[in-house]
Amino acid sequence: MSAFEQLHPALQHHIVNSLGWRELRPFQEVVIPSVLAGEHHIILAPTAGGKTEAAFFPALSRMLSENWSGLSVLYVCPIKALLNNLDQRLSRYCDLLGRRSGLWHGDVGQSARKRLLRNPPDCLLTTPESLEVMLVSRTIDDERLFSGIRMIIVDEVHAFAGDDRGWHLLSVLERIQKLAGREIQRIGLSATVGNPDLLLQWLAGNCKNPKRVAFPPPSAQIPADVQVDYVASLPNAAKVISQLHRGEKRLVFLDSRSGTEELGLLLRNLGIKTFVTHSSLSQEERHRTEAAFAEESDCVIVATSVLELGIDVGDLDRVIQIDAPATVAGFLQRMGRTGRRAGTKRNCLMLGIKPDKTLQAVALTELWEQGYVEPIEPPPEPYHILSQQLMALALQQSGIGRSQWFQWVRGVYGYSQFPPESVKELETWMLEKEILSDADGLLWLGTKGESRFGRRNFMELFSVFTSPPIFKVLNGKSEIGQVDESALLIKQDGPRLLSLGGRSWEVQHVDWQRKHAYVQPSELITVTKWPGGGLGLSYRICRMMHEILCSEKVSEKWSDRCKKQIQALREEFSWLHAEGCTLITEEEDRLALWTFAGAKANGIVAYYLAQEIKSQVTSDGFSMKFDRNIRDGEIRSGLQRLVTHGVSDLKPVPNESAIRGLKFSECLPAKLADLVGSERLRDDMGVEHILQSVIHSVVTSDSERVGKSLGRRRTNRSDPRPSPDCGANDA
Repeated sequence: MSAFEQLHPALQHHIVNSLGWRELRPFQEVVIPSVLAGEHHIILAPTAGGKTEAAFFPALSRMLSENWSGLSVLYVCPIKALLNNLDQRLSRYCDLLGRRSGLWHGDVGQSARKRLLRNPPDCLLTTPESLEVMLVSRTIDDERLFSGIRMIIVDEVHAFAGDDRGWHLLSVLERIQKLAGREIQRIGLSATVGNPDLLLQWLAGNCKNPKRVAFPPPSAQIPADVQVDYVASLPNAAKVISQLHRGEKRLVFLDSRSGTEELGLLLRNLGIKTFVTHSSLSQEERHRTEAAFAEESDCVIVATSVLELGIDVGDLDRVIQIDAPATVAGFLQRMGRTGRRAGTKRNCLMLGIKPDKTLQAVALTELWEQGYVEPIEPPPEPYHILSQQLMALALQQSGIGRSQWFQWVRGVYGYSQFPPESVKELETWMLEKEILSDADGLLWLGTKGESRFGRRNFMELFSVFTSPPIFKVLNGKSEIGQVDESALLIKQDGPRLLSLGGRSWEVQHVDWQRKHAYVQPSELITVTKWPGGGLGLSYRICRMMHEILCSEKVSEKWSDRCKKQIQALREEFSWLHAEGCTLITEEEDRLALWTFAGAKANGIVAYYLAQEIKSQVTSDGFSMKFDRNIRDGEIRSGLQRLVTHGVSDLKPVPNESAIRGLKFSECLPAKLADLVGSERLRDDMGVEHILQSVIHSVVTSDSERVGKSLGRRRTNRSDPRPSPDCGANDA
């Protein structure tokens, strides 16, 4: 019996007669039977490959065949825009069968929420934070609402698993599963995952039912068209974009909000119909922009990663990347927005505006051609998220027993490995600090917990993210978007200008108390700056950059300008050794050890090496630099002493700011806080590479030119004195 024939007859009818499908895709034929059987899944398929239907059609079929009633399916997405995009599609599928879907996230109004609670839908599209609100709300009967849940579908599951929000999602799901009194089928959807088996273990936790990774079948997909060009500046990139592929719909990615605004202005000044979207624009502004772009044919939309996920902006012809994304997975997500129409190719043009980013783009494409995709690594030791869950459970249950609370969430993959004494230590600390209170064995929020997390009806408790101070930008009563506080604090000569939505605005008045900035349109051009962050490039990307510099390979994917730039870099780094690390004298007679081991590994080794040689060491993803008085022999001896310790002993030492960056860090005793920070900075592979490498010493006659093109803009300083900074501010 085919998968189609296993679906409920009513669904079969509407697939053929209402949707006009002649048949299911071969991929869906493979996946649907095991989803119907109740197995937990990670479903992998390219963007627009039919993953949603592979999961949702069996859910609808089981609804009908097994007479599910009330709210039975949760469909969770990482961003509200993706939920909005899916709402109409899933609503139509439900409506055809006499079932209903509903939408609940932060932008859904109170009246719509009340209607949903009075008459719950069969499927709810939502976020983890909204589920948390429902669980702890005193006005919602969570047991009645969630008692019928049978299945949860997690879209873009990789976007959750890679950060703390994934632990929050799993924690909320465990609590819902306890309310439902049954094992909930868990299905994760993704286009790009390097380690799906681990991701399945992460998602399904201690569930008993069978678990399966559904790989897409091999296909005769047309090879992707990928090119790398070097254009040297953003204005030059704008000129190239304005002249290429006229008459087509182009999506341009940048990895900064300020860059999207600047490029949007440049393209408009060149007469190109241009739209801009990023996370600091208001939801209404972004929706208008994306809807307008979807209806156009000859235009450009400039975006940050907010359009990396599967939000539908119509049929795209081209994807263009300024410089390079940080990961191969990000590159695949973005390129996957193209090639959806029959006979068309996936494509991506990368325009380098910096030499190092051009080399990074070349390295990414090389790793992609080798079939490499980064593994998803759930952040280790999520004790701070467990502390959040303890407080949320106290609210949910109007007090939770000291012997009971951990039973609600112990099935979460990350928590199940915690030693019982560490969980007890966490609970004791929160009581001692009055974050919790204890009334005859019943835990509740203490005075400090109430004051710290009780504002705005405990909204501070429902999100695992620490948000920077942001100001709402208003033109009259219309919200344009948001900017970081620093955009208004930095002194400016003349009128204070902002850029939002691809336009310039002059600030007329700032309401510091309400965090509102009132603006008027301006003809002057400016670029709003947002602060960045991150731990820098990974070991694998840095090693590939090193390999390219040390080779003579030239790819047909490189433009002539790219070839010239890569050759110029090879000449600049002609002293690099293909094997091991290179120790070279740079300007002012300072030595530098070029490892290409990645930012984390270099930061760790630099910290411990600084203690061995009793001198400061600075690092980035490519190298470590030493003070003028440090000689070759001291560095070699210091590294040799580190080798005797071994990689396991070289634990990262996070600085205070790195720990403070974790939300709920104040709920952790020092020992657990240090453990969380340290484990998240580890890179054993990179550290091992440095310690086991042969150190080649070289002499160059042009020391002032050494390494100028890579990694010299921002460094991590490792000092043997107090307040070590290991990896928190790497380039």
